[in-house]
Amino acid sequence: MMVLFYFLSLILFFNFLNLYIIQFIIILGFFIFLKINFLNFYCSISYFLGFDFYSFWMMFLLIFIMMFVYLSFDLFNETFFYIVGFFLFMSLFLVFYSLNILLMYFFFEFSLIPMILIVFGWGYQPERLISGFYLFFYTLFSSLPLLIFIFYLSKNYSLFFDLNFNLFISMYLNFCLIFSFLVKFPMFMLHFWLPKAHVQAPLVGSMLLAGILLKIGGYGIIRFMMMFEDLFVYYNYIWYSIVIYGCFMVSYICLIQSDMKFMIAYSSISHMSMCIMGLITFMKLGFLGSFLMLICHGFCSSGLFFLANLYYKLTNSRSFFINKGMLNYCPSLGFFWFIFCFINMSCPPSVNFLSEFLIMSSMVSYCYVSIIYMFMIFFFVSCFNFYLFSYLNHGDCYYIYSINLVSLIDYFIILFHLFYLFMLNFYYFLVLF
Repeated sequence: MMVLFYFLSLILFFNFLNLYIIQFIIILGFFIFLKINFLNFYCSISYFLGFDFYSFWMMFLLIFIMMFVYLSFDLFNETFFYIVGFFLFMSLFLVFYSLNILLMYFFFEFSLIPMILIVFGWGYQPERLISGFYLFFYTLFSSLPLLIFIFYLSKNYSLFFDLNFNLFISMYLNFCLIFSFLVKFPMFMLHFWLPKAHVQAPLVGSMLLAGILLKIGGYGIIRFMMMFEDLFVYYNYIWYSIVIYGCFMVSYICLIQSDMKFMIAYSSISHMSMCIMGLITFMKLGFLGSFLMLICHGFCSSGLFFLANLYYKLTNSRSFFINKGMLNYCPSLGFFWFIFCFINMSCPPSVNFLSEFLIMSSMVSYCYVSIIYMFMIFFFVSCFNFYLFSYLNHGDCYYIYSINLVSLIDYFIILFHLFYLFMLNFYYFLVLF
C-alpha cells in the first residue's frame, strides 16, 4: 500500500511539476519499491493487494518503460499527456498488484481507455481512428467470455488468486478463461489489431503496447494456470497447434514488410507466440523461459520502436526504401541497431537466447514433432532481423543532403534500454549457473 499511495499522490502535483521532477519521483518510487522482499510467495499483502516474484518483475518492467515514455515524449509541457500516462500507469500497476480476479479484470479493461486516448490524441495519420476502433472492439469482445467466467466463479467459488480450484473439465470454461489473454498477447488470427495500433500510435503508444500491454496476457495466463491446472492440461493441445503454426507464418510474413514499424510489430507477435507455446506446455522449463522472454522482450521491442522513430524523425518516412544507407549518416545508431537486432534474434549470450532454449526444450518434451517447426521459426526470425538491420544501414543513400543530428537524450534512452537488458542478462545467468 505504501508504494500505491506514493504513486497516487503524484496526480495532485501534475500542474506544478515539470518532466524532470516527474522522472525523479518515478525513480525514487522505484527505490521504495525495491524494499519489497519479492522472493516470498505473496509478500507485502494488504487487503485485495499483494506482490510476489511474478508481480515484482512485471512492475520492474512497467516502471522503467514509463520512465522511458516520459523522457521520449516531445511536448515537455503537455500536462494532459502526463495525466493520461499516469492513469495508464496506475491501472497497469493495479493489474499486477491485485489478488482478486474481479479487481484485476476491472483494471485490465480500464487500461484500454488511456491507451485509446494516446492513439487518438497523438497518433500520426487520420487512420489512427480506425486503429483505435480495432484496439477497442478486439479487447471489448474478447473480454466478455472472461467476465462470464468470473461470474461463474463468484457464484460457485471464490475470486482470490491464492486458491487452487477443482473445476469440472469443460472446453467452454477453458475458452472463456484463456481467450481474452490470447487476444492481448496476441495469438495468430487474433493479431490484426496490433500492427494497426502500432503503426498509427505515436512513439510512446508503441513503447507502451510492446513493452507493457502485450505482457498482461502472459501475466494473466501465469496467474490462472496456477489456479486451474486441470482445465489447462486437458485442452492446451488445441491452442498449441494454432500457435505453433501461427508463429511460423508470422515469422514468414515479416520478410515481406517494407515498413519498419510493421516489421517490429510482427516480430513482437512472433516472439509472443513463443511465450504462449512455452506457457501452455505446462512444464517448468517452458514456464521459466516464457517469463524471461516476457521481461526481456519488453525492453528489446521498446528499444527497437524507439530507434525506428529516430529514423522517422530524420527522414519523415518509415519505409525501408527511403531509410536505407543510414549508416553513412548515423554510424552510432547503426551500432545500436546491430545490438538490438542481435538481441531480438536471440543470439548468445543474451537472455533471449536462454529463454528460447528453455522454451524449445519444453516444446520438444511436449511434442517431439515441434522441433521441425522450431528450426524453421528460428531460421526465419534470424532472417528478418538480419534483413531489418542490413536494409536500413547499408546500400545507397536516398538523401543527398544533411539531416538533423540525434539528440543526447535519445542516446541516453537507448543506452538505458541496453543497460537494463545487460543487467538482466547478468542477474539471470548468475542465478541459474
